[in-house]
Amino acid sequence: MASNASHVLGDEESQLSGGSNRVQPFSSTPKNRNIDDEGKKHTSLTVAQRLGISDFFSLDVWRASMGELLGSAVLVFMLDTIVISTFESDVKMPNLIMSILIAIVITILLLAVVPVSGGHINPVISFSAALVGIISMSRAIIYMVAQCVGAILGALALKAVVSSTIAQTFSLGGCTITVIAPGPNGPITVGLETAQALWLEIFCSFVFLFASIWMAYDHRQAKALGLVTVLSIVGIVLGLLVFISTTVTAKKGYAGAGMNPARCFGAAVVRGGHLWDGHWIFWVGPTIACVAFYVYTKIIPPQHFHADGYKYDFIGVVKASFGLHE
Repeated sequence: MASNASHVLGDEESQLSGGSNRVQPFSSTPKNRNIDDEGKKHTSLTVAQRLGISDFFSLDVWRASMGELLGSAVLVFMLDTIVISTFESDVKMPNLIMSILIAIVITILLLAVVPVSGGHINPVISFSAALVGIISMSRAIIYMVAQCVGAILGALALKAVVSSTIAQTFSLGGCTITVIAPGPNGPITVGLETAQALWLEIFCSFVFLFASIWMAYDHRQAKALGLVTVLSIVGIVLGLLVFISTTVTAKKGYAGAGMNPARCFGAAVVRGGHLWDGHWIFWVGPTIACVAFYVYTKIIPPQHFHADGYKYDFIGVVKASFGLHE
């Protein structure tokens, strides 16, 4: 298994058979590739090729996106159910139980979706992978749209099985910054300040990329550790970040760092109301984190990452746009 996990959570292009509509599980990159020749080949690509425009017309990509859609739907349904059930139950530390269950669920879902699409089920992973150059921006857009649609379907499924009282009390398990609560002199707004919530979203999303997704992007680490180990680390890191973000603030009304804009979007569309208050934070924060992580990958020595580079790399796209070649 370890030998086939060379590009977890990213290089779906190597997982899709060329010229065929059948999805292939984990095709490793060719080992006997000349890095210098490959680098020269990448610099001669057009803007359309670097953006992967052809992905919009690829049946394989759209079929793979169905894995992202279904995976996101199941993810939202299960995670939001966990959020509601743990806080509804009579336990002393519901956020700890919630974090452990979230880690388990995410690991299982990633294992299910990775062979189909690369296992993103999160716009943070798709956008970051596109910036780094593991997938094209076109493929990332398709995946992110599928993830948002799947999140809406998952939230609709949850709304259909819970009572209206629970859905209203727990905001359908969605991402909240503040809520309206009864006060001594009438309803009051309780929760986290906008700046605090934004910084938490940035920090947690960056740590998520740095501490776990990094291993999946680096084919050498993914191969050495193995698929199950890498995906387990991703799940554990996310669970820890959920626990930290909900514990360090201890603010009623704040649901913790989202780290998945699609999940927040699905509940906001279905539940509406105050879930739209500060909703932009759950998009802007992870976006900043993705850009920061990309800058980090460009600063560190190349031998600690992919020395051969990727043709979809964002800087390569910009250079191609202005006709610049190395």
